[in-house]
Amino acid sequence: MNNSIEKLEDIRTLMALFESPGSLDGGGVTRLAYSPEEDEMHDIFRDWGERQGFIAYTDAVGNSFLENDAATAAAEEGEPCILIGSHLDSVIRGGRYDGVAGVVSGMACLKWLKDSGRDIPLRVAAFRCEESAGFGRSTLGSGLITGVIDGDDIADFRNPDGRTLAGIFEERGLDLHPQKIDGVSAYFELHIEQGKVLETVGKEVGIVEAIAGPRRFRIVIDGQADHSGATPMEMRSDALCAAAEMILAVEKIGQAESRFRSVATVGIVKCGPNVMNVIPGWVELGVDTRGINTISIDRMEQRIRISAENIAQERGVEITMARQYEDPPCEMSPHLMDELEQAARAVGATSQRMVSGAGHDALSFAEIVPTAMLFIPCRAGISHNIAEYTTDEAICTGASVLLNTISHH
Repeated sequence: MNNSIEKLEDIRTLMALFESPGSLDGGGVTRLAYSPEEDEMHDIFRDWGERQGFIAYTDAVGNSFLENDAATAAAEEGEPCILIGSHLDSVIRGGRYDGVAGVVSGMACLKWLKDSGRDIPLRVAAFRCEESAGFGRSTLGSGLITGVIDGDDIADFRNPDGRTLAGIFEERGLDLHPQKIDGVSAYFELHIEQGKVLETVGKEVGIVEAIAGPRRFRIVIDGQADHSGATPMEMRSDALCAAAEMILAVEKIGQAESRFRSVATVGIVKCGPNVMNVIPGWVELGVDTRGINTISIDRMEQRIRISAENIAQERGVEITMARQYEDPPCEMSPHLMDELEQAARAVGATSQRMVSGAGHDALSFAEIVPTAMLFIPCRAGISHNIAEYTTDEAICTGASVLLNTISHH
């Protein structure tokens, strides 16, 4: 697809606005949830909107919104508007496009509607704490306002500085029990794919059919910490060796379920006492399972639990496994998928339907309104990494598909 010079320049200008906050030497950014860096990103978002003549506001959990006059008028008449959203936080040492590309595409749609004089009610959202890097739980901003997340369940979650979410909310005058968002007829989200499918098949946009639901666990292995020199090999109860077997078991289980598009990952390993001359006596593992098939997710959990029991018995350790949280997998709106596909054809963009293995704010909104997601390619599928990259042209193409979709919705 050939993007106009004017639209492409708008995308470049918008992306440049968000370049500075949380920037790291050597590339990449760190913008954790409810941090000064994330705050600055939201300030930039709202300031731009006000300069453009849009209404900017913040809700009870710190999410930021921009809306055009048509959306305001629609609300006064009790009519809903279209919502485009994504997030502005990042993982530690993350990339510049995860979340930001989606927010920028919504901002561009607001501007392009205004420039063309079209009165289509549109609201754009920048959600807080989409990444689990902040508090160990993802999509907090969107989850709280859609009622998908109960504030009581996350009040004691802590950030890397040890501060609780409840304490931060109290300090900022925010509310863990906000009023549920309303006045939305449909939710759209653009995002980099975070995978290699679009780049591999040479398609410009991906139309998401379903989003995988995560189910996460904390596994604790208790062995016996002993002197590494004085304890014979046959007399050991090594928690880390048991953890090694658990890690490989999780990988094998994920591989077995991959035919159902399920995955399983051990992403956290904590070892104690973590001393060179002491046999590890304690290990904690963080396990992330995901899939679009609930039966497959259930089967992975059952097999991991059985593996834990077997490894504990064979190695003489104690293994406990607790489910931390889960989001059910969800399908996107068939009607909105069709609209995105038609819009892609109308603007001359090639498309392909696909599944999202990563979670997004769209998971929250799919519970309450018709929801759709649009993917754009990212180089080599790399994300959550300073090497994350997509082109301004790709963002512009995706934003143009969104604009055409909401113009005919």
